[in-house]
Amino acid sequence: MTMDLNLFQYEYPKELIAQEPLPERDSSRMMVLDRDQQTWEHSQFKNFPDTLRAGDLLVLNDTKVFPARLFGKNEKNRNIEILLLRTVDHELSTIDHGPWTMDQKTWACLAKPCRKIGVGDMIQFDGGLQGRVTEKTDGFLKIVFEADDFKKRLEEIGYPPLPPYIKRDQHEWKKEFDKNRYQTVFAKHLGSAAAPTASFHFTENLLEQIQKKGVEIATVTLHVSTDTFLPVRENDIRQHKMHGERFSIPEQTVAKVLKAKKEERRVIGVGTTAVRALESDWTKPTTDIFIYPGYSFKIVSAMLTNFHQPGSTPLLMISALAGREWVLKAYEEAIKRRYRLFSYGDCMLIL
Repeated sequence: MTMDLNLFQYEYPKELIAQEPLPERDSSRMMVLDRDQQTWEHSQFKNFPDTLRAGDLLVLNDTKVFPARLFGKNEKNRNIEILLLRTVDHELSTIDHGPWTMDQKTWACLAKPCRKIGVGDMIQFDGGLQGRVTEKTDGFLKIVFEADDFKKRLEEIGYPPLPPYIKRDQHEWKKEFDKNRYQTVFAKHLGSAAAPTASFHFTENLLEQIQKKGVEIATVTLHVSTDTFLPVRENDIRQHKMHGERFSIPEQTVAKVLKAKKEERRVIGVGTTAVRALESDWTKPTTDIFIYPGYSFKIVSAMLTNFHQPGSTPLLMISALAGREWVLKAYEEAIKRRYRLFSYGDCMLIL
């Protein structure tokens, strides 16, 4: 028996893709799904605290996005776009098991157009930065950069790693704007090549409101990378390969989660990345967990999430939590009501 990727496709108008966030973080719309009643209602994210109750445990991903997108030219003067994924200090096949530090000069990357790049090519970037391709494996590149202070250079010339469906001309990027808004207000640990977008909606004031209700807040750190944003290409989704993402769960979060589960209180994951961390083996430094329908959740009882692309691993995860058919019906309703989609868009609360 196969689990066909086509079962997780849906149609949407391209104009619903949010190209920019709303002026206020907490002004997005929020679709609230009740799994027990199999109903939904339409609300605003400002009302999110009203959906919580004293004793709930809300878990956030406090990873911080770095300016992972670089523009350059290869030796034939072709335009090249690079997305830095993570630093490496050993074989490309084991890139997820090294220590994270922005000071290393060897990186695993994705490139566009990858077919135009070969091993040994030197790529010239803005500001005189250059990097040589030393390996090419399954669409991933290993690039060694030549710079005395790579972290500082990256801050100067790097761009926010917006997904490709958010259109920005290279020379017209709202660089500082996106650096601020493609980041959560509680971002702490640098290391993500993409953002935990469900957390964009939170403000400091709203977090205070939540705590005043007697809701506990805990954090995990999962550095978002290829497992979150690479598309599923296998017709049978069970054949999809996860590459692994670095994560850690502080001892205080472990204690809070175990206590909440023992007392049968709700554990609410904010975003698919927080959920992946919570559902993973906490003793390991990386996770390659793949959650799709049929998975039995061990920790998470509810989740806040944005709307996701057709056939994506985040959509498969929420289908596992709420049921594929019902989720797709909810998406159909959201599209009919003109919800804003994807990273800078509106959100969905699954209770």
